[in-house]
Amino acid sequence: MQAGNAHYRLAKHLPSTIPIFPLEGALLLPGGRMPLNIFEPRYLQMVDEAISGSRLIGVIQPSLDGALRADGEPELCNVGCAGRIIAFSETGDGRYLVSLQGVCRFRIASELTVKTPFRQAKLAPFLADLDEDQAADEIDRPSLLKAFRAYLQANDLEADWESVSRAENAMLVNALSMMAPYGPAEKQALLEAADLKTRAETLIAITEMALARENEDFGSSLQ
Repeated sequence: MQAGNAHYRLAKHLPSTIPIFPLEGALLLPGGRMPLNIFEPRYLQMVDEAISGSRLIGVIQPSLDGALRADGEPELCNVGCAGRIIAFSETGDGRYLVSLQGVCRFRIASELTVKTPFRQAKLAPFLADLDEDQAADEIDRPSLLKAFRAYLQANDLEADWESVSRAENAMLVNALSMMAPYGPAEKQALLEAADLKTRAETLIAITEMALARENEDFGSSLQ
């Protein structure tokens, strides 16, 4: 079972609706942890209500085409990830520092008409995310590590390879996906991958394409 899912083994353990937090370029995956710095009043209220309720918040990207609703709020991607508040603190200047742990992905079944300043939606959860790791043993771990190591080296970035080497396949794939410095479209593709094996293959492909572009740019600069 994915880390962080101990509270949510069955569909009935999940609330039918949760508050929605639109966040461009964000990727939360089951078992992954995401720090948040909350300062907008409506999202401070969202955290207050989540803590007093299910402790779940749905992290989702605004629509990739930039479309807006009639009220000026962004349209949303159809798939996001529910995260449980596992750490919370207040700052002296009115901000909340929150840590979310990914529980499961969801599709928005319908967005609710609400009086709260934050948005809420009825969920269609990806129940497979609550089960034992799907396709974890089928992941091509050597290829994944090779591609990611090459990307880090090409960009003069460091990684804690001791921790990486100890990580189980599921945690490794999701952690590397979340830390990968790619754009909103790539993040959404990683989120919507059918299973861990597909997510690993998608991450490898995205990384190899990024490396190829960098090599082309480097070659052009030498001409």
